[in-house]
Amino acid sequence: METFLWIAILCITFLIMEFMAWFSHKYIMHGFLWVLHKDHHKKDHKSWFERNDLFFIFYAVVSTSLIIIWGEYNFWAGLPLGIGIFIYGMTYFLVHDIFIHQRFKWFRNANGRYAKAVRRAHKIHHKHLGKKGGECFGMLWVPMKYFKN
Repeated sequence: METFLWIAILCITFLIMEFMAWFSHKYIMHGFLWVLHKDHHKKDHKSWFERNDLFFIFYAVVSTSLIIIWGEYNFWAGLPLGIGIFIYGMTYFLVHDIFIHQRFKWFRNANGRYAKAVRRAHKIHHKHLGKKGGECFGMLWVPMKYFKN
């Protein structure tokens, strides 16, 4: 039973992170921390790194802190929570930074229906260079209207 609960917490954490990514993108990145996110929409720099990358550090600190609390204070749920956030972060990095934005030249030939829909939805979001406008979607779900042939 304990193993089942541990796996359930990890999976639920992963799914909640999808909501957190959508929420933080829409209301924080396109809100009061636009100053950190705008270089992701408008490339006005020559660096491979973006100020937007600082958001990864925030979630890494949260994930690491939960794992440390698990180890130091015997908070058993800290490990599945921390690992769930970490796995979501790695998945987000693979889908958003590598697959969509091609920050590394991997997965260039992925052209299935879902892959095309994810790219199409993200491209429409990036048409908006300003703080306002542009739909925000999660990484794992894409509205059906983007599943064109």
